[in-house]
Amino acid sequence: MKIAQVCQRYHPYIGGLETHVKEISERLARKGFEVEVLTTDPLGTLPKEDMISGLRIKRFKSWAPNEAYYFSKKLKKYLAKHTNGYDIVHSHGYHAFPALYAAQTKGKNKLIFTPHYHGKGHTFFRNLLHIPYKFIAQKIFRRADRIICVSNYEKSLLTKNFKVNEEKVSIIPNGVNLEEFEGLRKEKKDHKVILCVARLEKYKGIDFLVKVLPKLESDVCLEIVGKGPYDKNLMRLVDRLRVRDRVSFYQDLPREELLQRYVNSDLFVLLSKYEAYAISVAEALASKTPCIVSNTSALAEWVDNENCFGIFYPVILDELVALVNKVIGKKIEGVKIPDWNEIAEKLAEVYESC
Repeated sequence: MKIAQVCQRYHPYIGGLETHVKEISERLARKGFEVEVLTTDPLGTLPKEDMISGLRIKRFKSWAPNEAYYFSKKLKKYLAKHTNGYDIVHSHGYHAFPALYAAQTKGKNKLIFTPHYHGKGHTFFRNLLHIPYKFIAQKIFRRADRIICVSNYEKSLLTKNFKVNEEKVSIIPNGVNLEEFEGLRKEKKDHKVILCVARLEKYKGIDFLVKVLPKLESDVCLEIVGKGPYDKNLMRLVDRLRVRDRVSFYQDLPREELLQRYVNSDLFVLLSKYEAYAISVAEALASKTPCIVSNTSALAEWVDNENCFGIFYPVILDELVALVNKVIGKKIEGVKIPDWNEIAEKLAEVYESC
């Protein structure tokens, strides 16, 4: 069976969707599926064709203002010409144009769609664009033979906003490479660490972590791993609050170092307003690190008040202080995190059923 995975960006670009496509694609290839990844390269710095881990990667130049939309005439033209050469085209990401191209060019192939949909644009302007785009994007849901949601929250949003046929919808969450965490041990340090791994966007709520830092004990430090358009705002806030010596920014970390930071941290926090799943929370829990998340969107599905604790919007700093002091350094156990091998198995069943 020949499968095309269509997405706006792919490894070595970093993000939740990028991780999702990489993990499922490599495992499907090992299962004997012939998998190609059709993606864009907005910077134009990567090879146009690659063979990585048994996958053929085809990259097309795109225009991505503020790292959004990913317009690519070349990708659309390629799909229009070659779509019938695939048994299944699996498109990812409602919030960018490659998924729409896959629907517009659908031929005899079966179309699987994983929206990674959280219902909002990341800025006021993007929210305005969501209104006309919604009418265009209806075509993706109509033409898709199966829709895969990564959480119950995402499914509820789709049925509400797009009136999708629930019989077409399957829920298959993201996973974690559990083997990666085996053998990792917490390293000794003379301070406590709050970790946040996220794209640096305003809606991710990272500014609350910076604002709360002066209210916490002086031996509590903040590590922020990620990059994005909100980085300069965060750095200005760090300087204004005079906590530069307690905040560290990292990006493009090697995988081994990122995993060790999960393990070394005493608390993981993600206060995003909306998420379809949040792989970073799953990885933090897999590393035995307690979590605090905003009690919103799919993040609320992680809250069990034993290993992962929730806080409601609008975030009140004094409440966040109390919760951090309660949870930081807490020992966690008994968390069941899906493994990517299980996820690939379920996905293969969906492909076969189509």
